[in-house]
This record gives sequence, structure tokens and C-alpha cells, in this order.
Amino acid sequence: MTTFVLVPGAGGQAWYWHRVVPRLRFRGHRAVAVDLPSGDPLARLEDYVQAVVRAVPPGVGRSSGGEGLAVVGQSLGGLVAPLVAHRVGADLVVLVAAMVPLPGETGGQWWEATGQGEAMRRFAVQEGRDPDATDDETLYLHDVPEPVRAEMVRRPVEQTDGPFLDPWPLDRWPAVPTRVVVGSHDRLFPPDFASGLARERAGVEPDEVATGHLPALADPDALVDLLDRYAGEVAAA
Repeated sequence: MTTFVLVPGAGGQAWYWHRVVPRLRFRGHRAVAVDLPSGDPLARLEDYVQAVVRAVPPGVGRSSGGEGLAVVGQSLGGLVAPLVAHRVGADLVVLVAAMVPLPGETGGQWWEATGQGEAMRRFAVQEGRDPDATDDETLYLHDVPEPVRAEMVRRPVEQTDGPFLDPWPLDRWPAVPTRVVVGSHDRLFPPDFASGLARERAGVEPDEVATGHLPALADPDALVDLLDRYAGEVAAA
């Protein structure tokens, strides 16, 4: 069994993982979804890390003699999950449609440094979409089932700039087995762009799921298949 600590992206709502949690539990794992302090104007990257560290159940992680521990980060959670995994001695870190940071780079610098904006526009043109259309429906909700989409729209989302202001504090990628999941229809972080970052920055060959930017909402079964497989691979190593 593995304990999965699930870190959401911008907006910081544990609800993002509500379709994943029961599926992981059905597979025999434990799942803990975390709320981030995304609406707190004083919260910085370290506050996000501490919020997740506090949510890690005691006695997990094979290094401490417990069950496996995996930290999973979605989108903005890609800045947080590796730091948590490094700090708590996790067995696995998984980035899902996530920002992949470099040492010393702030989250605010990440967008221009990686060329995300141009990659997003190229992908829109490639798909025959308006490259200037950046509304939520176009970028995030296009493949989310209608009942889930309606619930998401009803939920207020706040995201302050705090976690984007601080340089990523590690001097190298943490020595934790890492997996990366990219969405083949992700309009925010297009698959070629996201795959290149995974290879260049984390040294990982990513896996693809046939979703957009929100795989935990659009196709939780496909995502849980990968998470379950990764946990098995790490346990067998």
C-alpha cells in the first residue's frame, strides 16, 4: 500500500482530487488531498510546502519503516511537490500537468523562461483554435464532464501571487524517484512543451493521458492507473 499525498494546482482546492481519492482507495492505497493557502495574500512558497508537510500522515515512507509515500503535484503543485518529497523522505514524486522548476527560478519567471506562452499559441494554431482565446472554458474545462464542470464553476477560486515570488530553493532535483504525466490535449501546457520540460529539467520520460490540463477531473481512471503502476514500480525497485 502507498499513501498518496495529493497537491492541487492554482486555487489550491483539495476538491480537485475528489474523483481520484476513492479510486486510489479502491486499489488499496491511502489518499490525502490537501488544501493550499491560495487565498492568503501573505502565503509564500514555503507556506504551501508546510501546508502539505503537515498533511503527511505520521509513520509513512519506506525510509522510516512504513508504507510507501508518494507526493503528487498538479500544475502549480509542481513547484511544491518535489520540495515536500525531499523534506519528508518520500518514495516517489509525481508531477501531473505540472510546472517543472529549476533551482533559483521563481514561479513568476518560469512562464517566460520556458516559453510557455508561445508553446500555448502554437498548439492552438495547430488545433485550429483561436490563439487569443484564453478563457477558462477553452483552456481548462473543454474535456471535463458537464456535472463536474458545473460544480467547479460554482466553486470560487482565489490564487494570490505569493508562491510565484520566491526562487525555487533546492540546488538540484531531489533524489526521489520521479514520474511525470502530461495531457495529450493540454491547451495550457501542450504535450510537446511539457514533455520537453520533463526530460530537460527532471530527467524523466513522461507518460501521456488523453486529457487536457485537468486529468484528475477529466479522466481519473487513466490517471489512477498510472499512479497505481508507479507505486508498484517503486515498491518493486
